[in-house]
Amino acid sequence: MLSTISVVDLSEKVRHQVKPERYAHILRVAELAAEIARANGLDAEKTYLAGILHDSARNFSAEQLVELAPPENEIERKHPLALHGRAGRRVAQAWGIEDEEVLEAIEGHVYGVSPEHKIGMALYIADVSEPGRGVNHDIRGLALQGRLEEAYQEAVICKVNYLQSKGIEPHPRTMAAYLAVTQQKRS
Repeated sequence: MLSTISVVDLSEKVRHQVKPERYAHILRVAELAAEIARANGLDAEKTYLAGILHDSARNFSAEQLVELAPPENEIERKHPLALHGRAGRRVAQAWGIEDEEVLEAIEGHVYGVSPEHKIGMALYIADVSEPGRGVNHDIRGLALQGRLEEAYQEAVICKVNYLQSKGIEPHPRTMAAYLAVTQQKRS
């Protein structure tokens, strides 16, 4: 999968462009994402790689984010931080990552992914439930029991409910993920 650069080298690159507390979060997410992948029969190496790279652009300035990932809607114009997944995808590509599953997971960790994208689901769950956040233990538990789809449904629903409770309009892609999982949950 990686011919010219190792995961260790990529991890070091990420470490140098984020704050220490962000890097600690990244490592927790990558480890948990790999655990979730193993529990659900997914490629743990790819999932770990996506975890290492998911927040590579998280500490970029608003200007850098907009330059790497031009806003596609009003929410992104108002809140450039919402672009850090797409910007992270661009960073990963610049560093030689070509695996579409990994790239989609990096991009989708902010908004959510389609229910067919298992590595993206594992990363999304790991990001919202890593132990350092102190929340969503039940969601993490479901995923580690091999109940990936159920955990993902709960994670997306939880995120939308949280945003709405704060008076924050969910991103259109998050709402698309929400509608997909609530429809899936009903069937």
